[in-house]
Amino acid sequence: MILNGQVIAVFTDKKRGYTGNPAACIYTKTPLTEEQMQHVAKKNKQPATTFLWPVEGQDGHFHVRWYAVDDEIILCGHGAAAAAIFLGKKFNAHDPFTLHHKKGIIRVQWQMTDTFIIELEAIHLLEEIDVPDAIEEGLGIPILAMYKTDGKHIIMVESERILSKMNPDFEKLRNSDIFGYAVTAPGLEVDFVSRTLVPHVHQLEDHATGSSHAALVPFWAKKLKSDDLSSLQLSRRGGKFICKFREDRNKVYLEGKYKAIETFTVEI
Repeated sequence: MILNGQVIAVFTDKKRGYTGNPAACIYTKTPLTEEQMQHVAKKNKQPATTFLWPVEGQDGHFHVRWYAVDDEIILCGHGAAAAAIFLGKKFNAHDPFTLHHKKGIIRVQWQMTDTFIIELEAIHLLEEIDVPDAIEEGLGIPILAMYKTDGKHIIMVESERILSKMNPDFEKLRNSDIFGYAVTAPGLEVDFVSRTLVPHVHQLEDHATGSSHAALVPFWAKKLKSDDLSSLQLSRRGGKFICKFREDRNKVYLEGKYKAIETFTVEI
């Protein structure tokens, strides 16, 4: 079987030279097996491969699964954002699409302005926790606080300068069994900045992370007393986010720009 797809980088910022986070997108009329999806993702060698197939009897609704080269991703914000553009171009539509994933739904839209917007369920802090020694040693920077969430945890540091110069020791970080965390600080030109570390998987540091922003946006909205925010992800490729928090709906909205990189075929 030959599959056709496209690689799209999202949360780009041409002005800053930020190239965002790439995801491969593939549409099939019926679902592939989990083994096939993992095989394709391994071949693609992208941070995420997004697999889409239609929900029977519901126009504009699609099942979605995301895979990295080494495992399935339960929630992938940048993969959902790439799907907005991929589906919009495939069906020549700027109407919202609804993606059904394992834990809920995400609404995505390719907008007329050549931007995209995705709607995520907000992730809230559960409690402040002690910083594990492995993380303190592995980050090698002063930590103000660490908060547990239902997704990636949040680690607060003092400044953008400290965060940008952080040089994680992933060997030390792997001594903690915590899967991943968004390290964040106030921004100089934007409301906040962040870096997302996932030391137990192939990626190690994510380029531009929608799922982290599902927690970061409510966190900073409360801290800054504003529901409209902007942020930068200070990874090697870099990412820019325009964010909105709707507390009444418990939703986070992320808007960004994108670049279509290449089309591809893969055989399974």
